[in-house]
Amino acid sequence: MPPAKKRPRAYDMSRTRSAVLAQFAHVRDAVRAMTPEQLALPAPGGRTVRDVAARVATVLDRASRAMELPPPAGGPRPGTALLEWPFSADRDIGGTDEEDPAADGPDLDALYEETAARFTELVPAGAQDRLLTTRAGTMRLGDFLVTRTVELVIHTDDLNRATDLGIPYDRQALAACTRLLADALADKAPGGSVEVRVPPFAVVQCIGGPKHTRGTPPNVVETDPLTWMRLATGRTKWAEALGSAQVSASGERADLASLLPLTV
Repeated sequence: MPPAKKRPRAYDMSRTRSAVLAQFAHVRDAVRAMTPEQLALPAPGGRTVRDVAARVATVLDRASRAMELPPPAGGPRPGTALLEWPFSADRDIGGTDEEDPAADGPDLDALYEETAARFTELVPAGAQDRLLTTRAGTMRLGDFLVTRTVELVIHTDDLNRATDLGIPYDRQALAACTRLLADALADKAPGGSVEVRVPPFAVVQCIGGPKHTRGTPPNVVETDPLTWMRLATGRTKWAEALGSAQVSASGERADLASLLPLTV
């Protein structure tokens, strides 16, 4: 009998919405202070810093545009639950697509102001169960906002790696991002033989085999939230993180190379 999958984690809609706005504000403050030379710097994925900064607005705008549409009939379709979002075949987390604003066109400060105002107006804190039509299918608003924290943390990390500006990470946004990607791993490879620790935000068990119940687990993987995000999204390879001591893995089953990245 295959291992049973655990019940999805619950997220507080109000806190998630506040986290989304807080992380957006951190990026906005940093982008506002950037020079033209900094905006022209190369960023991960063959983009420029300006490209990434423009895409940050799209992360919020997708929620606003979805709220402008009538709620779809019925509930979320199979394969579009929150834990399935990272595996959606038609998306590349943190990638580019045709819906992005023209990176060389908009005034970024004006774009951010308009985006934040639309989001604040159209995305209320008390509409957790409101259904949306998203690129990944039908989702609850509360769940979709959790996915926004993942995108925002990714883009913040991309900007930091490109500019060394040290843009802050909102704690709640980083926590939601970490927990969703950790839970997605546990959902992808259910079991209890390996314990994956991403302190201080997440601990999950995964991979079929002898289940650990007491004492020190025989198979343990541990890393920090940003390294975990990079591993889960393919920005860092397992062997690279292991070799640079960004991740520790003990036990004969503690090898996640075949399960990462999640977004493939």
